[in-house]
Amino acid sequence: MSRQPIKPGNWLESVNCAIEGILWAVKSQPHLRWHFLGSICVLLVALFFRVSVLELILLVFAIILVLFAEIINTAVEVVVDMISPDYHPLAKRAKDVAAGSVLIASIGAAVMGYLALSQYLLPPLSKGLNLLRHPPGEVSVIAVLAVTILVVLLKARFAGGTPLHGGMPSGHAAVAFSIATSIAVTDVSLVIVVMALLLATMVSHSRLLMKIHSLREVLVGAAIGVAITLLIHLIL
Repeated sequence: MSRQPIKPGNWLESVNCAIEGILWAVKSQPHLRWHFLGSICVLLVALFFRVSVLELILLVFAIILVLFAEIINTAVEVVVDMISPDYHPLAKRAKDVAAGSVLIASIGAAVMGYLALSQYLLPPLSKGLNLLRHPPGEVSVIAVLAVTILVVLLKARFAGGTPLHGGMPSGHAAVAFSIATSIAVTDVSLVIVVMALLLATMVSHSRLLMKIHSLREVLVGAAIGVAITLLIHLIL
């Protein structure tokens, strides 16, 4: 029985193999299908609002980034399943890391989409906005991202619990108090500030009631959210 050659014989066959790989990935991976559908929706929104060339470049790059990460993630999963059909901790780790690349790409794409479309989707907050000015909520978005990154680094350092369940510090408390702090330093009424802080406190308290975090982990998370957000607002 002759074996089918793995390496394409010419450029056209290489392109055909690449297309077959994309089609197989789309057919077998539900997440990739959702990414493609989301990409179409984003492009239709961009067409509807007649975005500028630079904004369209940002959106297209974000789409390519997510689709590329998802396809690489699929390839890694196939290779891992082939090499290690049974459960192995390193096989799980390889899949988790590959999935993490998709998550990072998706977050980056969301930020780029916000930068490109905020002036169209948030007209009351961005009247007269153009690419030479700052998008609405710029500092608050940066603060939440910085807090999230710091929480990830600390969770990796202390290696307790799981990424979304337990561990030092509480990510929910950190993000909740980051958002509340951003609201508190803006020009809003005291009632809104108190309500934002109350909501952040309720989110943090829920982690205690569900016994997901200790009081120390929640307090450290809240302190990180407040401190980093205040620092970024003072700097920027």
